[in-house]
Amino acid sequence: MCGLLKPGARLPAESELTGMFGASRSTVREALRVLASQHLIETRRGVRGGSFVVAPDPSQLVDDLGGLLGVLVATPQLGIGDLLEARLLLEPAAARLAAQRADRDTADALRATAAAPRDSRDPSGFVTHMDFHTMILMATGNLMFTMMGQPVSDVLRTRLDRAAVAQEQWQNVDACHIAIAEHIANGEAERAEDAMRSHLLGLRELYGETWKDQEED
Repeated sequence: MCGLLKPGARLPAESELTGMFGASRSTVREALRVLASQHLIETRRGVRGGSFVVAPDPSQLVDDLGGLLGVLVATPQLGIGDLLEARLLLEPAAARLAAQRADRDTADALRATAAAPRDSRDPSGFVTHMDFHTMILMATGNLMFTMMGQPVSDVLRTRLDRAAVAQEQWQNVDACHIAIAEHIANGEAERAEDAMRSHLLGLRELYGETWKDQEED
């Protein structure tokens, strides 16, 4: 995990690893299995086979973290308020950076996504809403924003009861997205940040209501 072995490097054979670490062969095999399950190594067969270091895939890390958050949120250790609070800290800052850094193509894509007609009660329409937020995280040019923000959005995506949200509320969401996209496209960093914060505060109440209803059921 310290980066001494570069992607593509071949690990020593199992017999060598047992001697290096003073471990049994079964322990070494289990360690290799865990590394493979975490997509950190891959095993190749044949004369030139063995276990090889794999470059970490950010999208895989995002998926893994989203899965862990999904498990934790079903326990007393993590609640809807924690996720929404984290999002409220992260995404307004992302909107500010996006306004400062987004190129014309990215700005146009944000505008198009925000303005696309859809019914958010339909799953495909709701995905577009969430994708808008992901696009802003990516527009920062800072991978950490996506890696921290996307798993939170993924969990929230599965927990919101879309049918319980009035169409008027979705129309308000659309209007907020259009305003945020315009601020980003125009390079208005402070306005983009403020608009995103206001938008998320509204969503915070919305998520809180629907989540509470699910818990009571």
